Amino acid sequence: MSLRARFLAGLARQLGHPQGIAGRVVGARLDRANARAVRAAVEATRAGAGAVVADLGFGGGIGLSLLLDRVGPTGTVHGVEISGEMLTRARGRHADAVSAGRLVLHAGSLQRLPLQDGAIDGLVTTNTVYFVDDIDAVFAELARVLAPSGRAAVGVAGLELREHDRLGDGPRPFHILVFGR
Repeated sequence: MSLRARFLAGLARQLGHPQGIAGRVVGARLDRANARAVRAAVEATRAGAGAVVADLGFGGGIGLSLLLDRVGPTGTVHGVEISGEMLTRARGRHADAVSAGRLVLHAGSLQRLPLQDGAIDGLVTTNTVYFVDDIDAVFAELARVLAPSGRAAVGVAGLELREHDRLGDGPRPFHILVFGR
């Protein structure tokens, strides 16, 4: 394997599961690189004061800050992250919100969310679905934890939404999302 290929493979591992010193650097860069997309995803939830929201695969943690501001002192933000390095960073960065119970951090994956059924009013996950093996399980989990009137914002980079077809009008319609470059 070439040096370039090894570097790219290592970078992909760090993006999917930041660890160690390199993970701390990746976390800070994730915040800068994803700020605009995360901000838009948080807005798309339309969550207001007092809501219960979640940032799934929060990486550097900018979404946690934005969600805490959005739901105010009476709301609750759940952060789910697979990386112990990013969980430690978030605990330090948001120590006051954690100790006040406004921010609840969970170690976990998108495929098995450590959240109650129907408990989340709004959720965001940005640039995460690339790193999972079972995308069906991820979307089943999003549907499971989302409240009936809740909103999920899934950020995907590098693809343009070309079509959206809704199949059915009942309470659980099927959606076809077609992306392209």
